[in-house]
Order: sequence, then structure tokens, then C-alpha cells
Amino acid sequence: MPLFALIFFTVVLLAPGCGKVNDTDPLPENPNTGEKVLVWSDEFNYSGLPDALKWNYDTEGNSSGWGNNELQYYTANRLKNAEVKDGFLYITAHKEDYEGFSYTSARLRTRGKGDWLYGRVEVKAKIPDGRGMWPAIWMLSTDWEYGGWPASGEIDIMENVGWDPNIIHASVHTESYNHIIGTQKSSQKTVSTCYTDFHVYTLEWDLKELRGYVDDNHYFTFKNEGTGYKVWPFDKRFHLLLNVAVGGNWGGVQGVDNSIFPRTMVIDYVRVYQTK
Repeated sequence: MPLFALIFFTVVLLAPGCGKVNDTDPLPENPNTGEKVLVWSDEFNYSGLPDALKWNYDTEGNSSGWGNNELQYYTANRLKNAEVKDGFLYITAHKEDYEGFSYTSARLRTRGKGDWLYGRVEVKAKIPDGRGMWPAIWMLSTDWEYGGWPASGEIDIMENVGWDPNIIHASVHTESYNHIIGTQKSSQKTVSTCYTDFHVYTLEWDLKELRGYVDDNHYFTFKNEGTGYKVWPFDKRFHLLLNVAVGGNWGGVQGVDNSIFPRTMVIDYVRVYQTK
């Protein structure tokens, strides 16, 4: 290496503030707490299939039960499972034989059409009841830069399992904190009218913490410990998912009541805000 290059390389290595910030360095001042503006939304003021400019159908895990031994087949472009009408999105699970499965439903995602780093996500929804139902409003990494699940992270804004009525769950999954090793971080809130009324399920996300709300009532916080991606992979883009699962490792703990179908999650709107 020429002498001038060696000197330059040494200066770069030793210069304060250069290169990657150490995982244990204090977090910077939060730039994501100012005025937020609407950057993405779907008010469902149209009819037919979900807007193809905003939503994809996620069908990639059907053959494996999505890693959770779920019982439904997620379909695409099928009004019976995902339809917009009368100002609402209806995601409906049916008891029917389809592609070798005994149930159908839909799993919508915004990947490639709505991907965000930090902000406020609001989903106004009425969820389905019944033993075996497992509706969810959640987020996954778009680019999987830290590796496969759970290394790149998962944010559960709202989950409910029908065998445990009226309990709303918010949680995160990371390499250090996930349900496979029994370390997941979560909180629960009883919402006695979650099956009969609409409620707003909200995530607020900045570089220091994630916060979960129901109707602006704060009940979940997960903090950035400043120790790197194994705890906090939430410094990359994420996208939103909406789905109604049937059965599975959690949703099907007490089996499935086949007398309840069809069952529908109704969504009034989805709104995403970011700092101006």
C-alpha cells in the first residue's frame, strides 16, 4: 500500500465520528416526534377487489401452513375472500374445500406499494369472533436485511384468538425476543366490544420505541435497547399485512368451531402518517 494511502486509511479508522456507530453508543435525539402528515391511506371508497395499486395478495406460504400449521388457503383476486363494498374492506374466511384445504381466507399486504420506516399506522376494524379464528393486523420487514424471521423483525399491531375472547394482543418478535424461545415482548388489553364495534388499532414507531394503542389508549411499549439488530431490527422498511387465519399453533389451540362460518374482519380505513 502506498504511504499516502496508508496514512489516509489510518486517519479514517481513527477519526472520531467516522464509520459505523457502535451498538452501545447512546441513541441520537429522536427526529420522528414532530408534526405528522398522511402519507398513505385506503378509505375503501370504491367497489370490487382491493385496490391493486395499494395491495398484493400473500399466498406464498399456503403449502407450509405459514409455519404455524394454519388450516386456511389464502386466495388471490377472489371476491368471496376479499371484497370492497359500501365503504369497507371485507376479509372473509369460509369453510369450503379448496386446493386440498378445508377453509379459505385472504391475506393482504402492502409490500412494494406501501413500505415505511417510522410513523403512525392506524387501522379501524371490527374483528371476527369464534373458536378457531385468528385475525391479525401486523407488519413485516420489506427487505429482510438482517435475515429471515425473526431476525428482521415482526410487529403485531393487533391479534386476537377466538378461544380467548375479547383479548387484544400487541407484540414484537426479534432474534432476541420471540415466541419460539419464549422471550416475546407483548401486552394485552380487554376490549369487550371488539367483535361488535369498530376500534382503531394503532402503532406509533420511532427510532427509540414502538407503542401500541386501542382507540388512543396506550397499552404496549417496546424500547430500543441500543444493542443492535438482534433486539431492534426496526430501523428498516416495513409493510402492513391484514389477514384472517383459521386454526394454527395459537389460533387452533382449542380446535375450530365449524358452525360459525363464514367469519369476516371488516376494515373501515387504513392510514399511515409520518413526520413532516
